[in-house]
Parts: sequence; structure tokens; C-alpha cells
Amino acid sequence: MSASPLVWSVTILVILGLLAFDYFFHIRRAHAPSLGEAAVWSSIYVGAAVLFGVAVLLFGGTELGSEYFAGFITEKALSVDNLFVFLVILASFRVPREDQQKVLLFGIVFALVARTVFIFLGVALIDAFSWIFYLFGAVLLLTAGQLLKPDKHERAEAENFMVRLARKFLRTSEKYDGDRIFTVEKGRRVLTPMLLVMIAIGATDVLFALDSIPAIFGLTQDSYIVFTATAFSLMGLRQLFFLLDGLLDRLIYLSYGLATMLAFIGAKLVLHALHENTLPFINGGEPVPVFEITTGLSLSVIIGVLAVTVVASLVSPAGKAQTAINNARRHAQNYLDLDYTADPDERERIYRNLVDEESAIKAMDKKYRDKAKDVEAIRAKVGEAHARHEEYQRTAG
Repeated sequence: MSASPLVWSVTILVILGLLAFDYFFHIRRAHAPSLGEAAVWSSIYVGAAVLFGVAVLLFGGTELGSEYFAGFITEKALSVDNLFVFLVILASFRVPREDQQKVLLFGIVFALVARTVFIFLGVALIDAFSWIFYLFGAVLLLTAGQLLKPDKHERAEAENFMVRLARKFLRTSEKYDGDRIFTVEKGRRVLTPMLLVMIAIGATDVLFALDSIPAIFGLTQDSYIVFTATAFSLMGLRQLFFLLDGLLDRLIYLSYGLATMLAFIGAKLVLHALHENTLPFINGGEPVPVFEITTGLSLSVIIGVLAVTVVASLVSPAGKAQTAINNARRHAQNYLDLDYTADPDERERIYRNLVDEESAIKAMDKKYRDKAKDVEAIRAKVGEAHARHEEYQRTAG
């Protein structure tokens, strides 16, 4: 599918229009989206992506339509995994919940820019060097192995090199001033921590692109399909963050599912590289007759792996217990760190979430509760949150 300049222009304008709409009608007024708002807009963006895919099927044919949907689903799954890291960054910097939308939209825009650069770089490399598929395949196989390492998300660091550099050379305040990037402190204009959060998100977006782009090139080499599948997978990511808030930890087998998907796509890339081989030290520089994985098979494997991963995570008793305990720890920590927000309703919202998680934990089988990591430290933190709440009630009364 060789998209014309007109089609490219219209597509880019539509995407820019969606981002502008998101900013002017949702982000400019700082607020924490309700579950209903997040669900409605997530559905709208997913619906738009599906309608676009149907258009590709009608005008581009079954093969390109299948490639688009395979790419979109893969990139969407990787985006959900990225939300774990966003959650760590937002929690590490104690970004007020009502101001998180602006950070997430910045992350989406920066991710789209970074991926677009990598897409056209990837196309140029593929055109110039057919052996690049070997490299892409190796990257995905290594990434799959990294995903299988335990506690991957718990070890994610918000204080990356770029943030440390910014702290060293830029004058920043200790506290937020709404969602502003600049504020006045002691008569001087200074940067707020909001800039550091955006730097952290932007730096991780570049790292995400290094995994994301080889994955989608393993499914299609059409630059228009790669771009649109990537763009639509990022659209609505902000709403999805709030929709899945509190449920992300329940997907305990997501890393295993993504590792399987990336390993499969990596193997497909290596097979494709062998089929197109030009390296002189492999089969004398001649193509190797190997089995090539079709787009239909790729789409089936991706959907199947994701379905098994999600269902297994949701129905697993161990997964439910670990989710509830992780959420209790998170809610307790958030309650103890309430000095980061000026919203008076935030205290009660977090405390209600903590109490609800405790009730769910008590209703579970003891053997699953006791298997949780750092359970004693979590109990101590929850107890501290209860003591703080009782102290607050006495003071308020």
C-alpha cells in the first residue's frame, strides 16, 4: 500500500486534531477523570482505531488489513505494559492525581514523535540493508528475555540520567504549582518538578520505542501501516491509564504474554531475514529456504496469547491476592504522602480504597495472602496509614 501524499497529510492532520481536542477539551482544566469518563473516551479511541482498520481492509485488501490489526494489537499491548512504568514515575514524583493528565498527554505526544523518527529510520535501514531483520529479531528476543526477569516494574527508576542532569543544571522548586512548569519562589522564577516528570517520561518513551518499532516491523514493512497502527495504539492511552488504575497490578502474567509475543515476532523476523539473506557467511550469501510465518498466523498467535494472559491473570487466586496486597500497599503509601495534593477529597478517596482492599484481602484464602512478597512490611505500612487517619479525624473533629 503506497499511500499518496494526500492520504499521509489527511492522516497526520486527523491525529494532530485528536491531540489538540484532547488538550483543549480535557487537559486544560486540571481534574482526575472519573471511571465513566475514562471508559467512554477509551471506547471512542478504540472504536476509531477499529474503523480505520476496517477502511484499510476495504481499500487496501485483506493482507494489509490483517497487518494493521496485528500491529495495532501488539503496540496496544506494549503500551499497557508501558503504563506500569508511567505509574512508577508518577508515584515517585508524587504528581497530584488531578495534574497527571497533562504529564500523560505529553508522554503520548513525545512517544508519537520518537516512534515516528524510528519508523522512518527503520524504513531507510530496511531499504539499504536487508540484514537489519537479523538485528531487529535479536533485539526482540533479548527484550523477551528481559521481560521474564522478576520484579521488572518494581525496579523501574524515575531518577534516570536525564532527570539527574536536569536537577544538576536547572533550578527547580520542591513543590508543584498545579500543572504549571514555571512558578515564582522567593521572588524568583523557577521550574517546578512537573518538568522533571516530563523529562523522565520522555526518556523512557525513547527506550520504549527501541522495543516497539522492531516489533511492528516484524509484522509489516509498510511505513503507512506502521505509522497509523502505532499512532492509534497511543491515542486514548491517557484515558486507559485512569481506566486501568488499580487493575494494572492484577495482570500478573502480562510480562509472560508479552515475552511470548515478542519472542514469536523475533523468530518471525529471523526467519524472514534468512529467506531474504544476503550475508556472505550464511549459505554463501544466498536466501535460505525456510518456513515463513504468515500475517494471519501472526494475528492469531497475538490475539490468542493476549487472551490467555489476561484470563489467567484475572482468574488466578494468587494473582487476585497479589493484586489486592499490592494495591493496599500503594494506597497506604499514597495516604502517608498526602502533602503532595491540595484536593480535600483525595484523602477520603485513598482511604476508602485502602479499606476496600483490606476487606478483599481478609476474604481470601490465607495461603495466598501469606505468599505475597514483603507482607510484613506492607502490614506495617497499612497500620501506619490507619494511625494517621485516626489522628486526622481527631484533629478535624
